[in-house]
Amino acid sequence: MVEQFVGKWTLVSSENFDEYMKAVGMSFATRQMGNLAKPNLVISVGDDGVISIKAESTLKTTAIMFKLNEEFNETTADGRSARSIFTIENGKLVQKQSWDGKTTTLERAVQDGKLTAKCIMEDVVAVRAYEKAA
Repeated sequence: MVEQFVGKWTLVSSENFDEYMKAVGMSFATRQMGNLAKPNLVISVGDDGVISIKAESTLKTTAIMFKLNEEFNETTADGRSARSIFTIENGKLVQKQSWDGKTTTLERAVQDGKLTAKCIMEDVVAVRAYEKAA
């Protein structure tokens, strides 16, 4: 089920991302960096079932590795210490990230050859769209 996400994806659009970063609690300077970054996502799956998501940009590269349905500790791109869990729900790769009594949800879906990442924090929703790199 994860196979459809595997590959290199290039960011082509980003809507409301600054508001999402603000809702998560990122500082102005971190948000400015986040808005400037145009990351490529590289998603792979190892033979052992470990999924890797790497976000590569000229400003910063981050990577997380995980197995579906197993909670793990994550240091986010902006330095938060969070507990994360990934699941598959209705064909979407869903990440729930919790820290300091807060929770954000990231829903990644592939449709019509594009990957969308819906970032949800309370009533704030950002949508980032990626196209598969050649």
